[in-house]
Amino acid sequence: MSDAMFNPAAEPTAIPLRELLPWVIFGGLIMLLAIYFVGVEEGATSLVSGMYVHEFVHDGRHLLGFPCH
Repeated sequence: MSDAMFNPAAEPTAIPLRELLPWVIFGGLIMLLAIYFVGVEEGATSLVSGMYVHEFVHDGRHLLGFPCH
């Protein structure tokens, strides 16, 4: 038989903030863009002409409580 020893799981290492910060900023910008398209993209301030974006996110607007009609 082999002499196998139980090796406990490795301890977690801390992630430095300077490595995590760009991903946090990127995620925050994506969230702001998503909130803009779901909540604001309609009417006089719209970036995309027509009602295509509004109709695409219509159910999400109601789900999140944004006024729509």
